[in-house]
Amino acid sequence: MSAHGRRYGHGLVLGKFYPPHAGHHHLVDTALDRCERLTVLVCAASVESVPLADRVAWMREAHPRARVVGAVDDIPVDVHDPAVWDAHMAVFRGAVGEPVDAVFTSEAYGTELARRFGAEEVSVDPARSRHPVSGTAVRADPVACWDFLGPGVRAALTRRVVVLGAESTGTTTLSRALAAHYRGRGGVWAGTGWVAEYGRRYSEEKLAALRAADPAADWADAEFGSAEFPVIARRQDADEEAAARAGSPVLFCDTDSFATGVWHERYLGTRSAEVEEIAASGPRRDLYLLTDHEGVPFEDDGLRDGPQLRPWMTGRFREELNATGRRFLVIGGSREERLAKAIRAVDALLAEGWHFADPLPEAGPLPAKRAVPVEGP
Repeated sequence: MSAHGRRYGHGLVLGKFYPPHAGHHHLVDTALDRCERLTVLVCAASVESVPLADRVAWMREAHPRARVVGAVDDIPVDVHDPAVWDAHMAVFRGAVGEPVDAVFTSEAYGTELARRFGAEEVSVDPARSRHPVSGTAVRADPVACWDFLGPGVRAALTRRVVVLGAESTGTTTLSRALAAHYRGRGGVWAGTGWVAEYGRRYSEEKLAALRAADPAADWADAEFGSAEFPVIARRQDADEEAAARAGSPVLFCDTDSFATGVWHERYLGTRSAEVEEIAASGPRRDLYLLTDHEGVPFEDDGLRDGPQLRPWMTGRFREELNATGRRFLVIGGSREERLAKAIRAVDALLAEGWHFADPLPEAGPLPAKRAVPVEGP
């Protein structure tokens, strides 16, 4: 039943949000407009492949006015079994922790859920006419549902492709060309992003500062300290994350924080533990394309000074990619051959799809109850 226009003291929205989508957000926004206070309860099963903490974080970001809490609920769903309902309700009540006046839902089970909370049921767009999407549909085909996903979910699902290599080996050319190619496919791919190399901008600013003090200064006068590289690595990660939140299902990056570690070694002769920690804790990258120095003439653009180091750097990138277990492909040949080979590799990556673990089945024996509340501010 629905009471249009009536306001409530404490409302509840409950769901798996596996993952959250526009329909979920519409439900929460509707409840927020009708309640003095709203609790959003995110329930996740241990078998599911999107962590509960991520779902809670995404819902908190999207709905800062709501109180978002989470609980692990490993009880199979059987809406016809009162004992199963009792077990679920113990989890729900333990996580919510206070009486509820209204349960906002788009699900058929909303009537019984509201009854058991002693609350009024408020049904919101059960036909999904406003946002024709479901968690099942998103898990089956995220690309088809991309427009229904929020920034945090997009960032988590985006396939990230990093182009890296020694100086003057065409990393910028290739990464830009890849982004343009996928944007040209149109549709959801029209928003494909490209992330510039922040280290280059940092170097340009460094040289400009030198020339402000001495107009005759050139790149050979520039000196780097170890503390500069973590700054570059963190900014590179931040730029990448911002692009992933706003783009298509694939993102192309002209280097990343992992590559910054090799650049630290190139300029200072040693590895940086801080940069390596940044790279290890950064976002997941799905594919690295290592541009080969062979067959590419060295071009001095005013910020390069190491043509003799290119073979060494190519080797170090390959060694570190292997040592850290990253998926990579060496890209060589002419410019056209490099682009074609890279497109084939990215298409193969995208063809692998996105794999979500199945939720718990909707019936079965009742296991021991396990509830792990996830509270927050």
